[in-house]
Amino acid sequence: MIKAQLSKYLMWLLVSMMFSTVSFVNAQSLKINPASSTITIYGTSNLHDWETKVGQINGEFVVNSSKQIQSLVVKIPVSSLKSGEKLMDKKTYEAFDTDKNPTIIFQITEPITPLITDNKDVQVTLTGNLSIAGVSKRISFKSTGKITNTGAYQFIASVPLKMTDFKIKPPTALLGTVKAGDAITLKFDVTILAQNML
Repeated sequence: MIKAQLSKYLMWLLVSMMFSTVSFVNAQSLKINPASSTITIYGTSNLHDWETKVGQINGEFVVNSSKQIQSLVVKIPVSSLKSGEKLMDKKTYEAFDTDKNPTIIFQITEPITPLITDNKDVQVTLTGNLSIAGVSKRISFKSTGKITNTGAYQFIASVPLKMTDFKIKPPTALLGTVKAGDAITLKFDVTILAQNML
């Protein structure tokens, strides 16, 4: 009886390992294409609206043979944020405490569903941890995802955030006469190249 149960357990374990190996082999690790990806942060102040562009985007994701995205990581060096105004950039780096927290990181914690389909926009939900200025917060937002004609994966979204949610004090300038608003919007259009395009 014990031998039979042990034999069944070993068989189940072997089958599970085989499926896991197949899944691992079929999974592909792909890279974000910075040349065709843009991320912009939009905000307000008591004088005028402002925007800051991300100059450097790094990241990768893993997709299985069914085109389901199993993992996604995006990394942004804070020093690559550029608004076109040196004073504003300086205040941004100070607010982010860049020396201690040089990187903004977003990493999904749940597989992305539904599956991405060829040449068709699909609304997908991205849920994961966003780490800014040393504070990590779980966020969930809708994004448009698709596989383009060239075989690349594309994601487009607009994500509302608050600086204070990450314990960032909205920057001020000119002795406090210029004050940034707490609310910001992160808009991105990210393209991830298929393996045969790398």
